[in-house]
Amino acid sequence: MKRPVIALIQARMGSSRLPDKMMLPLRGLPVVEWVWRRVCMADEINGVVVAVPDTSSDQRLYDHLLRIGARVFRGSETDVLARMTEAARSEGAETVIRICADNPLVCGSEIDRLVDFYASGSYDYAYNHIPRGNSYPDGLGAEIVSMELLEKLNENVTLAAQREHIFNYVWANPDRFRIGTCDPLDTTLAHPELKLDLDTIDDYTALLKLDINPDMSASEVVRTVLQSLPHTT
Repeated sequence: MKRPVIALIQARMGSSRLPDKMMLPLRGLPVVEWVWRRVCMADEINGVVVAVPDTSSDQRLYDHLLRIGARVFRGSETDVLARMTEAARSEGAETVIRICADNPLVCGSEIDRLVDFYASGSYDYAYNHIPRGNSYPDGLGAEIVSMELLEKLNENVTLAAQREHIFNYVWANPDRFRIGTCDPLDTTLAHPELKLDLDTIDDYTALLKLDINPDMSASEVVRTVLQSLPHTT
């Protein structure tokens, strides 16, 4: 696979369901810092950039990311496809991994798994961030495309919803793209029923109850979440 492989973390403060969630504390660290730290644990990437909107409401997020030493790119709040494309272009990316900052338990090992899977096939787009045709939990992985495809999407996609959700065009046109879904090599991770992303206050409350730390492996994350679930007899 071409290099460099750049991981782009898509982050913003303006969530309608859970405002300011990027800076919500989780075991002493803001959610966005969990995501950044855990993405940086991946071995098969050459750089990590957080792509944030260039708005005043996102200044606090931007300032914190700079304080912790993250590379940050600022771009359009509403045209996310342009923001992500420009961020990748600024890093000289040839392969782009997208991570949503809603996923504080994203795992570097499963990003590596996705990179290897993508490199081993002839895919335009591959993913393991959601359990769609695979057995991953929701929130452990990522999405991957070539820079060439990302540029083409940026040039040709016109619908506002498909520019906000940058790979919706791919999903809406499966006959035009070779889409690969990646399964975990570690079968202990095969729990597609688990939802590990952060969308609502209930998700946040559930995360606060977990005995977690930013350095946990994927198997430790899944085991901890399973142990927290109510058991029936």
